[in-house]
Amino acid sequence: MFGLTNKSTQPKQNKKKRSRRSKGPALYNEQQNLGAAKVENSKVSTTRKPLRRTKRKSTKLSNGVAKQANHLASNMRETMIKVTKMRRAERRSRETVAIAKTTPAMTLKRLVRPEQVGDFMSRLNRSLNFDLGIDLGTANILIFAKGKGLVLDEPAYIARDDKTGDILALGEAARSMVGRTPKGISVIRPVQAGVIADYDMTEFMLKYFIRSVVPASRLMKTRIIVCVPSGITPVEKRAILEALLRTGAKKTVLIEEPLAAAMGTGLNDAEHVGAMVVDVGGGTTDIAVLCDTGVVVSESLRIGGDSFNESIIRYIRRKKRLVIGPLTAEKIKISVGTVDRRAKERTIEVRGRDSSSGLPKMVAVNSLEIQRALEAQVMNVLEGVKSILEKTPPELVAAINDHGIILTGGGALIDGLDRVITRSIGIAAYLVESPRYAVIKGVAKALDEMSQLRDTLDELQ
Repeated sequence: MFGLTNKSTQPKQNKKKRSRRSKGPALYNEQQNLGAAKVENSKVSTTRKPLRRTKRKSTKLSNGVAKQANHLASNMRETMIKVTKMRRAERRSRETVAIAKTTPAMTLKRLVRPEQVGDFMSRLNRSLNFDLGIDLGTANILIFAKGKGLVLDEPAYIARDDKTGDILALGEAARSMVGRTPKGISVIRPVQAGVIADYDMTEFMLKYFIRSVVPASRLMKTRIIVCVPSGITPVEKRAILEALLRTGAKKTVLIEEPLAAAMGTGLNDAEHVGAMVVDVGGGTTDIAVLCDTGVVVSESLRIGGDSFNESIIRYIRRKKRLVIGPLTAEKIKISVGTVDRRAKERTIEVRGRDSSSGLPKMVAVNSLEIQRALEAQVMNVLEGVKSILEKTPPELVAAINDHGIILTGGGALIDGLDRVITRSIGIAAYLVESPRYAVIKGVAKALDEMSQLRDTLDELQ
């Protein structure tokens, strides 16, 4: 068995060795061939590297040349476009000259009429301008913007620090601080009795309110109409105009309050009308006789809603031994205030400070007491109306008797004023609708004729 196995296994081992030996030269040849191929490849790679570098350089040069060519081509195109435009413009100008030589003058007028150019320019100016109407009252300031309506209605109050001069509040916020400010802070009204009392504060207030309603881009194109009392002096008018000009206004026009009130009630729509207007404002009462939208005779009294409040404060302190402030007096005037002794009696409870002890105190005040407190003020208004009628021509007095006496202004809202004037003067007096806004309505109508109105500053000069 061992012999058989040796015989059987020996040839197999020899075969394996033979196969290895037989494969040895082939493997060697293959390795030699691979080595030669590597050497050849290395030679080829070393010879191709310079070619690749030169090719890249040539590519960069070609790109630079292409960019220069494109740049020159674009410059040539731009030059040709400019030359073409110039030639077209020259050709059009020559054609226009030729048409002008051959076309009659009437035909040219039909092509473009001068009035069309004027209408276009006027429409353009109107679109660029920003027209405002201002009722600069003692108690309130109202601003009307053309095309927008009433854009501002604020009390004419300013709260400031007395030490630093800083403005703390304006308008309603400042009015609510009346009588409630600590030491060192004061609430003022820069306009008193229809005229400027504090120039710097008036200028600041106008700038603040105007810039709050006018876009900054159109501020220099603003044209303003402002109402003033009928009896103010040229110096007082100039002060108002200069304050408006400092806000950046382009044009300023002053209009008397009675005339604006008449326009607001529609009196200017009728021809040859004679009427009397009594405008009771916060600081003044303007009485005027109008004819053909012009003021024939007028007078301004330093009587208004503020003087009514002061009379109420003095009366309650004297009769009731109670100290109250302006806001409380205004509340009393609105609630139970009357100037007619025949009015129905009404009562209100008022809180204040006892003038003797300084302690809080509450008293009852009725409408008849308020009538007695305001009686002297109303008598002054009646005397002013009689004085104006005495200066009025007889023909206009007859017209006033037919049309009656027109009452406007916020102060005219007090109960019984129309009845007292009717009984005392003998001419019917009536309160217009929304008397507080009659003046600003008239200013709104005046804005439609703004282009025809002359700058008031030029008239003063």
